[in-house]
Amino acid sequence: MMRMILTRHMRGSEVRWAINGSMLPADTSLDGLLAMERGDMMALLGQVWPAQYPGGVITSPIDANQEVWASGVTYLRSRIERESESTVADVYAKVYEAERPELFFKSLGWRCVPDGQYIRIRRDSDWNVPEPELTLVVNSRGEIVGYTAGNDVSSRAIEGENPLYLPQAKSYDGSCALGPGIVLTGAHEMRDISIDLEIERDGESVFSGHTDIGQMKRRLEGLVDFLFRETSFPSGVLLMTGTGIVPSHPFTLEEGDVVRITIGELTLTNPVTS
Repeated sequence: MMRMILTRHMRGSEVRWAINGSMLPADTSLDGLLAMERGDMMALLGQVWPAQYPGGVITSPIDANQEVWASGVTYLRSRIERESESTVADVYAKVYEAERPELFFKSLGWRCVPDGQYIRIRRDSDWNVPEPELTLVVNSRGEIVGYTAGNDVSSRAIEGENPLYLPQAKSYDGSCALGPGIVLTGAHEMRDISIDLEIERDGESVFSGHTDIGQMKRRLEGLVDFLFRETSFPSGVLLMTGTGIVPSHPFTLEEGDVVRITIGELTLTNPVTS
């Protein structure tokens, strides 16, 4: 059975959503879809839609005012690297072993960078890295309905200086890339998803890495459960699930680099600027 993939298209000032390349009704929105129960949403999108391609430019698969949250230290590799960069390494050891995960706000939809557009490195940081992350798409009821590819671009220098600087290290213009679409599937079908990162500089590969969801310490459903415990998301939410691929010091992104992230069936490619 062919997977259903949602994409968001811009035609001038008009936004149109499509399923497997076929245009959905003009009033379709992701926040509207994620307000539905998972079964009802899948039944609606599983109908036979006219083979009419929406055209325009594919943008980040998120509506403007929807939220992106993120998880940290969910892989052993992330714990090791975060400890090495920080003057308070035990903070990361403790959160890796704790029942409660690290969760933080990352971005609003209007700030997200789509496939093919520029991500940014902070001008006040000399150590910046991409973080490839399986990004869950979750409805208003806390049901996982799919995933997209995400890049949680981060300043390791700022975060390493003091964990209280995390919002500055993680949330700034051009620090969150998503796309190019949403693969509609349940959490149980994500267990074997692979994640690959490649960074090109002057046309040559300067870093590559591979991991898979099986290397994650935490369950996807567990991350969602903690996120929803005391916070409501009437229009759904996207949740980055942490990274297991971290370039070691002293590697840092440079202007002109190209970051390519492949997660499952999706490839997200972004050039770098400052």
